[in-house]
Amino acid sequence: MSHQLRQSPPAPKSPMTLFHWQIQQESQRFEGVSPEVLTRQDVDGDTCLHIAVAQGRRALAHVLAAKMAGCDALEMKEHRGQTALHVAAAADQHLIVQDLLLHGAHINARDSWGRSPLHVCAEKGFYLSLQSICRTLSGCGQWIDTEMFNYDGQTPLHVAVLSHNAAEAELRALDHTRAHLQGELLQRKHVYAQCVETLLNMGASCGTKDLKSGRTCLHMAALEANIQLLDIILQQPLAASSVNMKTFSGNTALHIVSALRNHPTQLRALAMLMRAGADPGVRNMDNEAACQLVPAGDTGEKVCQMLRGQHVPT
Repeated sequence: MSHQLRQSPPAPKSPMTLFHWQIQQESQRFEGVSPEVLTRQDVDGDTCLHIAVAQGRRALAHVLAAKMAGCDALEMKEHRGQTALHVAAAADQHLIVQDLLLHGAHINARDSWGRSPLHVCAEKGFYLSLQSICRTLSGCGQWIDTEMFNYDGQTPLHVAVLSHNAAEAELRALDHTRAHLQGELLQRKHVYAQCVETLLNMGASCGTKDLKSGRTCLHMAALEANIQLLDIILQQPLAASSVNMKTFSGNTALHIVSALRNHPTQLRALAMLMRAGADPGVRNMDNEAACQLVPAGDTGEKVCQMLRGQHVPT
């Protein structure tokens, strides 16, 4: 008696996602489109890819990016020197950022202000797009220039720190007439702190000096006695080697914090720097130690005591 082999039923196909269905539809629409049409620019220099990205049309941008990569046009720039990747970063379209990078978009392209997409994300607080860049390019072989200077002489990390400082200063200056802005400013501080942490995780150096004044991100955080950022920066493995770095005028972060007047977190910032190895004896180009820059007053006296090594409650 023969036995018939029972065949297993075919494995069910995975259902098509909406995104892949949209890609299929857009691919049919743009099948056979010529390179001339793809690279045509409007009065603002935008290609159809720039426009699709700005509108957040991910599937269309995916299809157009693949076609433009095929004709070596993915790096075309509009009138402000921005590539499609710049536009995606500026709109915090982190999924489109990922797609463009996978199609070969260059992360180190500059716009008319000398900004890479990293600068754009850092300036706007778009940490999701920064994280998308980090994840997508990790292990892909494309070098991410975290130390690129924009035309203001700042790296993306400098930009993120200064943006956090601005939110910190605005929050501190709030009065009762604008108390409704507190939540918004706290959120801004949060996203800029996330940008700082992400850039450091991507390899950004906390010891890089800006090109105008020679300030590191530690000097910049010191300008606002920025406790949150000082804590993040001083936890970095190489922070100890940069805590006594000087600006072009010879000031350390300790000089900067010591010179603040009536700042509510000055003493805490000073204590953090001292614990990290900041040297009160370092002198600037005017031969001044930090104690010589301290403003008069009760807080100033406490600052001087701390610089002399005395314990002061903060």
